[in-house]
Amino acid sequence: MPDRRRIPPITTARARRLRSDMTDVERRLWSAMRGKQLEGCRFRRQHAIGAYIADFACVERMLVIELDGGQHQDQKTYDNTKSRYLNHQGWQVVRFWNNEVLENLDGVLEVIVEKLNSAPPSHPSSHDGKGS
Repeated sequence: MPDRRRIPPITTARARRLRSDMTDVERRLWSAMRGKQLEGCRFRRQHAIGAYIADFACVERMLVIELDGGQHQDQKTYDNTKSRYLNHQGWQVVRFWNNEVLENLDGVLEVIVEKLNSAPPSHPSSHDGKGS
């Protein structure tokens, strides 16, 4: 059952800051996903879900896209805990290494499209991570 508690204000503030400070890799992927370019699905960037912030999220399909750089080698426990939490909330999580986006953007987009097509549509207002 999805967690319907309000997003902590500190998480919301952090998400806003992350949206304005996107990495080059995030910008590259975002330019290919924004504006419903993938299967007509809308993605949000730096989307707060509970106490976590997803790099990109398609609420309609309950799909989270996470980009992992070199720092993620040292935070596997955190990433695994975050993925378990998101899965428990009904989200499917797909992770890509930054170099995958840089070296094979078309392949990354193909995987995202496959995940979008295999994910059943959900009611957006019931899973947006915001309070009821």
